[in-house]
Amino acid sequence: MSTDFITKFLSAHEAELISLCKKIVTAGVIALACRLLMTIVRKITTKVSKAKLGIDETILSLLRIVSKYALVVIAIIMILGVFGVNTTGLVAILGAAGVAVGLALKDTLGNIAAGIVLVLLRSYRKGDFIEFGSFMGTVKDFDLFTTSLETPDGVFISAPNASIWASPLKNYSRNSRRRMDFTIGISYSDSIETAYQTLRAIVDAEQRFLKDPVPQIMVQSLGDNAVNITLRAWAESGVYWDAYWFQMKNIKEKIEAAGLSIPLPQRDIHIVEYKKDKFAKSRE
Repeated sequence: MSTDFITKFLSAHEAELISLCKKIVTAGVIALACRLLMTIVRKITTKVSKAKLGIDETILSLLRIVSKYALVVIAIIMILGVFGVNTTGLVAILGAAGVAVGLALKDTLGNIAAGIVLVLLRSYRKGDFIEFGSFMGTVKDFDLFTTSLETPDGVFISAPNASIWASPLKNYSRNSRRRMDFTIGISYSDSIETAYQTLRAIVDAEQRFLKDPVPQIMVQSLGDNAVNITLRAWAESGVYWDAYWFQMKNIKEKIEAAGLSIPLPQRDIHIVEYKKDKFAKSRE
């Protein structure tokens, strides 16, 4: 009885079943094609990243994420179209829903927009040392929503991209060279020429200082207690701090070895003795 029923059902709905099977197969092919395209995009971006063609890894990561979601949305719309769903109306509904969701998630979408702009402008990349607002650190990771930093003392910071975009950004790793300024105060009784000779010897001995731009030595100001002399020199960003910390110690030692003094702030205090009896008689 059941066999006759199934036979009659298949005979009566043969065309519809064949059509349904074709649609299922077509949907499966679309899903497989979507999966294959996502795999191809991932492999291409991975090869480009390993080839070191100068393309920032952040841009490649963003490309992988955007292409993944775009392919999934396209595949879903195509599959629905295969099964006869009015995709035009669906797209309109999705558009209206997108507007509603966008209003509800405007801060999140703002982070996405800021992330895309930061990537396109290449404001920073992984490994850069940046500062924005009251935060600074090395960029460890970057996606559409947040930027992860590690501070010099090892603290993890996850910052929304919108907060970085809304603040003035300092990228200490962007330029290949940086200038360091050393200001040394010497006594008014010391010889400025001796100080100049000492600083020139320091410049000549420091291989990490760049020859171009030429290091500068100048009298910056005549202070209340000292003649302030400034040494300006440029160094590659990778060795900036090593050179800076070394010279902070070295300059002090060389200045003192040359017989020059680094005066401390001084104040003259005048003590006036107050004699009550004499003051009272003068008033009489």
